[in-house]
Amino acid sequence: MTRDVLPATPDSAATVTRLPLNTFAISLGIAGVAETWTAATPVAGIPPQVAQVFWALSAASMVWLLAAHATRGLRSGSPLREQLRHPIQGPFAAIVPIVGMLLGSDMVPWFPAAGRILVIASMVVATGYAGWLVSTWTTGGIELAAIHGGYFLPTVAGGFVAASAAETIGLRGLGWAAFGIASLFWVVMTALALVRMLSRPPLPDALVPTLAMVMAPPAVGGLALFALTDQVSSPLSLAFAGLTAILVVAQLATLPRYRRLPFTLGFWSFTFPVAAVASYAIAWLEVGAVPFAGGIALALALAVTVLVAAIGARSLSLVLAARARGRVGATGSPHGV
Repeated sequence: MTRDVLPATPDSAATVTRLPLNTFAISLGIAGVAETWTAATPVAGIPPQVAQVFWALSAASMVWLLAAHATRGLRSGSPLREQLRHPIQGPFAAIVPIVGMLLGSDMVPWFPAAGRILVIASMVVATGYAGWLVSTWTTGGIELAAIHGGYFLPTVAGGFVAASAAETIGLRGLGWAAFGIASLFWVVMTALALVRMLSRPPLPDALVPTLAMVMAPPAVGGLALFALTDQVSSPLSLAFAGLTAILVVAQLATLPRYRRLPFTLGFWSFTFPVAAVASYAIAWLEVGAVPFAGGIALALALAVTVLVAAIGARSLSLVLAARARGRVGATGSPHGV
């Protein structure tokens, strides 16, 4: 299992392999930073151009990653469907339409037609891919031991992001439908993840950072709920806030385990969940009219930015060091994501 995430085959003309799909976590992490600054903009009185810089970076990184994946895929000669069906890598492909929905939602105020087209196209892709994955799972296409935090991406994160995106383009009914789908699979995937953790050996180090994704669903779902209810506090939104809080505490308790891990590109798995929690906290600052909300929102946005920048800097250093030693694997790094 670990070898599937940590390819160490030398990069030569005879042994070129596809880039792991989980490298798309880089673009998702930057989109998380952009979302946090977008949430902080009205609360802290920040110029909207700040958030747009990060949205542009996320879009640029996605275009670059798609081009890199396509180029490497053509050189490898192996079919993409093998990656999509892979029990470890497959779920990470859902990041592409998720980022598409986030980018499209941001584009709507600036370029309404283009934003709506991108949101709808991304929702169609996300729905089709999630449905296809679920069909493979229900026909015995996955073993319990293969489940990791990335399995929350296709149906749970994708559904909640789709709910917010649908509201952005004026399709509230569709947004509620997506919210319902995400809520159902959140329960299902949480149960499967708990059974896997309790009944199987611990996750390999390469996949341990995906545990951070467990705290993302209530935060992303809470943001979707606020979007669908016009930022109204309700018993359900309080329930989402409570679930977010307990899962954040659980992540804090896991920090000693994270600190023992060697740094790999897999640390990008921390970025979007942390950004989602920060964005959700900022939303509550606004809804609750909390004193000094502007300063707190700015501090949260800066903290998320520093975290992602630090992971980005370490990632670049890792790749450059690996290349200097001549041990670069198929990801451009000896470790993958």
